[in-house]
Amino acid sequence: MIKSKIFVFSLVLLLCFSCGNDPVPKPKGFLRLDYPPAAYEKIDADLPFIFEKNTLAKGIKKVKMDPNNRSFGVNIDYPTLKGTIYLTYIKVTEDNLIPLIRDAQNLTQEHTLKADVIEGDFYENKDHKVYGMFYEIGGNAASQSQFYVTDSINHFLNGSLYFYAKPNYDSILPAAYYLKKDIKHIMETLRWK
Repeated sequence: MIKSKIFVFSLVLLLCFSCGNDPVPKPKGFLRLDYPPAAYEKIDADLPFIFEKNTLAKGIKKVKMDPNNRSFGVNIDYPTLKGTIYLTYIKVTEDNLIPLIRDAQNLTQEHTLKADVIEGDFYENKDHKVYGMFYEIGGNAASQSQFYVTDSINHFLNGSLYFYAKPNYDSILPAAYYLKKDIKHIMETLRWK
């Protein structure tokens, strides 16, 4: 009888001390990406506009698209972020402003198949006659940010951010957020010549 009491007491005691917290698996580790604070420099090249670009970008490349110099591209390459901001300049004529704006908006809407959300913000700088829209695209879309600006008379500039990798929103989010600030800075510092 005493042995059975000792056995039951030992079993209860063992059960009391063996209970503890349930094992919890460790969370996955995430890569921490720190980018240097943005430092900007004025770009006054052979372009019909002036703007400031981040010094992290490795120069600009002008791509001629029209022999009459009415349209051309400007590539701002960020090799450390594996991305490029593509700018397309088109001279506004009497009848092309509305189609240019429509094309810029349609280019953004093409991402609706992969995008989770597309948010647009109107931009206006009356002092320098710069008007347009900035679009932020969330999800696994090919481009995370797009914009267009115009003075409504002579100049139209369209811009898009693309990365050199298959779009995976979680992976490119830090770089996309960093470059979104650069795109907004380009819009804010843009001056027509």
